[in-house]
Amino acid sequence: MYEISTDPARIDVPRVHQWLSVESYWAKGRSLDKQQAAMANSLNFGAYREDTGEQHGYARVVTDLATFAWLCDVYVDRAARGRGLGTALVAAVRDHLAPYGVRRVMLATADAHGVYAKLGFEPLADPAKWMALGHQ
Repeated sequence: MYEISTDPARIDVPRVHQWLSVESYWAKGRSLDKQQAAMANSLNFGAYREDTGEQHGYARVVTDLATFAWLCDVYVDRAARGRGLGTALVAAVRDHLAPYGVRRVMLATADAHGVYAKLGFEPLADPAKWMALGHQ
């Protein structure tokens, strides 16, 4: 069993940095300083084994807690995959944001569409309306 918490003191920062900067496809090479700055300015979720307290999952949300949220850096340790932890982690994010009335929660994924679809996420209805500034 896992416990999901937003307590920033519980985040295993070196482990999260390893996951994202080495093992993920979207944050490969991200520096520890950049990761710490991102975490300091975001709402962070950790998934921890109840028996050991070891962190097995992470998600970060950039939000104003009123109108918009960007769900990013969702990662589940390879050893813990396939048991529903990713779905539980994203559900916890969704449920945490619900009381704030956040109107739109966005995310981008190359390979986990099924996980997010189970929780109500859908492709953009009109992607031509969206634009981005910055490098891909």
